[in-house]
Amino acid sequence: MKTDLAKILSVSGQHGLFQYVAQARNGAIAENLADKKRTSFSGSSRITTLEDIAIFTSEGEMKLAEVFKAIDSVVGEGQIPAPKGDEKAIVDIFSKAIPNYDADRFHVSHMRKVIDWYAQLRQYASLDFVTDEDRKAEAEAEAARK
Repeated sequence: MKTDLAKILSVSGQHGLFQYVAQARNGAIAENLADKKRTSFSGSSRITTLEDIAIFTSEGEMKLAEVFKAIDSVVGEGQIPAPKGDEKAIVDIFSKAIPNYDADRFHVSHMRKVIDWYAQLRQYASLDFVTDEDRKAEAEAEAARK
């Protein structure tokens, strides 16, 4: 099953990734990918979808889905470094996966966060992502049913 990064959430102050479940009266209800516990986040929570995140490169910005695929092509089925592990190992992965990343604006702390998200998606979801074409086909199929 494909992972829709538009429904995978990062919440400031909360560890882990969450899957959007439903709209709540004053915010959103989301399920933690790791333990499947549901939580209600208020409208004042800083919630960001992974689809809205990009990293800086010398050519502009690179969407997170592309970053995850690039990391996967470097790591493959091998062991990924711990997000809080050796800084050199993390920088090496990004140097191989995205050699043109902007080192002035994309720091090691950002790399650690991306590696953490990559590991969670790899373990609890899928690295096969929903594309705009998939969404368009789904919308057309929904319209045809009506």
